[in-house]
Amino acid sequence: MKKIREIIFAQAVRTGLLEEMRRDEHVIVMGEDVGVYGSVYGVTKGLLREFGPERVRDTPISESAIAGMAVGAALVGLRPVVEIMYCDFLTQASDAIVNNAAKWRYMSGGQFKLPLVVRTPAGGATGYAAQHSQSLEAWMAHIPGLKVIMPSAPADARGLIKSAIRDDNPVVFIEHKTLYLRKGPVPAEETLVPIGKGDIKREGADVTVVSWSEKLYYCLEAAERLADEGISVEVVDPRTLQPLDMDLILESVAKTGRLVVVHEAVTFGGFGAEIAAQVCERAFEQLKAPPVRIGAKFAPIPFAEPMESYVMPQVDDIVAAVKRVVGEKDEAA
Repeated sequence: MKKIREIIFAQAVRTGLLEEMRRDEHVIVMGEDVGVYGSVYGVTKGLLREFGPERVRDTPISESAIAGMAVGAALVGLRPVVEIMYCDFLTQASDAIVNNAAKWRYMSGGQFKLPLVVRTPAGGATGYAAQHSQSLEAWMAHIPGLKVIMPSAPADARGLIKSAIRDDNPVVFIEHKTLYLRKGPVPAEETLVPIGKGDIKREGADVTVVSWSEKLYYCLEAAERLADEGISVEVVDPRTLQPLDMDLILESVAKTGRLVVVHEAVTFGGFGAEIAAQVCERAFEQLKAPPVRIGAKFAPIPFAEPMESYVMPQVDDIVAAVKRVVGEKDEAA
């Protein structure tokens, strides 16, 4: 019988990092305040004490320098895990990540590997305002050569960070800030979660709801409320956006005939549009209602809590969307 322990999301990521650093001396950690301070959310706490300043390095406050150093380190055989303190600051690191890390393996004809992991906290619901609350996963998933991971559960976070570190390609590993204190069951023994494989978090028959990261829990809450009204919701967590487990999503849609995609990022141009488009292209005849996307309004994330809640999708929005797609089917029947 497998032993299970309840730990918080931040500890799950830290456990994965710790295990990989003990397993492979080529794994190093770099970033602002990752050493002495243990990172702003405590994920790297204690790593400096165990592995020393050669493998756990506090860096200057320069995301472009951090990412650039990490690309160089990966090219010469190390496996750097860098922390960009907020997802918003990927904009500062984007030249090294997008124009170098994502391209080197292809442009060298496979002669170079780029085993680089970029960890970064993202998302709102924290009152951190417009420059510290964005969700930029669609930007990163748009770049050939990058893998993009956005786990929601502690067990997935621990298993996926280990897989990301072992991968020979650059991975952007996005962690929602509000998940760090969320508890969940995690196997005591080592467990890897494969990159590119989604998971059904709740089975249902009437509508498929696809979501990831923190908004997955909004969907699960909505599913509970809708169950009381006789609507059965299947909740699918892709876990990784690039590569995307479209087979799992299509299997679910084939069963339910309806699709709602929910994410915190702005709806316009968001990753939900990619999922909806692929479902329409590959399973149009199986749809019983048009797909619906739920995301943030096209506005910077406000500081004030009521305005922040207004801009970002809430459980009521998900409930209303599901009722709409189910209602359209019932009316057609």
